[in-house]
Amino acid sequence: VTARARVVLAVMVSLLVTPLLPPLPVVPLLSLQSLMIVLHQVVIGLTIGFFLQVLFQIFVLAGQFIAMKMGLGFAAMNDPASGVSVTVLSQFYLVITTLIFLSLDGHLVVIELIVSSFTTLPISEKGLSTDIFWEVANSGSWLFSKAMLVSLPILTALLIVNMAFGVMSRVAPQMNVFAVGFPVTLVFGLFLIWVSLFTVLPNFVAFVDEAFSVVHHILRIP
Repeated sequence: VTARARVVLAVMVSLLVTPLLPPLPVVPLLSLQSLMIVLHQVVIGLTIGFFLQVLFQIFVLAGQFIAMKMGLGFAAMNDPASGVSVTVLSQFYLVITTLIFLSLDGHLVVIELIVSSFTTLPISEKGLSTDIFWEVANSGSWLFSKAMLVSLPILTALLIVNMAFGVMSRVAPQMNVFAVGFPVTLVFGLFLIWVSLFTVLPNFVAFVDEAFSVVHHILRIP
């Protein structure tokens, strides 16, 4: 989705949300008070967007782990969301999780959270507490732990395959382990990815529940 399309979607969501907002404070437009209010609202929006972005990066990072282990680390492409090069496997997981999120009406839940946040966090000069920022910072450990949880079964299986090739290289030193092991590891890794696809949906749903519970806490929504 291009930046222009994202801006248009943001404007459309703003037009839909504005009639549902509670009465807004009356402040001078060109004043320090209005500037502080705008900054606080931007920080709240960035906090929500950052945490939801971390949710999708779980499977992107898991795809990076798996691809590097099975020899697909060289197959990279540009990620339009983050602007960096990631593996094709990460993009595959990102497309799957995005489709799951849309099929679960996650985008509607996000819009509902935005509307509710103006009631629980009224537009004023008071912003988020420092504890919320520490919680958002700790989302990094949540990202790595969940990504490792997703990729660990495949990484363990690939480790066993590599150990088997190590034993074979000791038994038959004349065999070129790199020439034989790479295609076998690649094919076996693809097979493991295919087998593990049925775990993507329950894992992602569990991660979405955790992420939305944290967002509810940030926005003080019961």
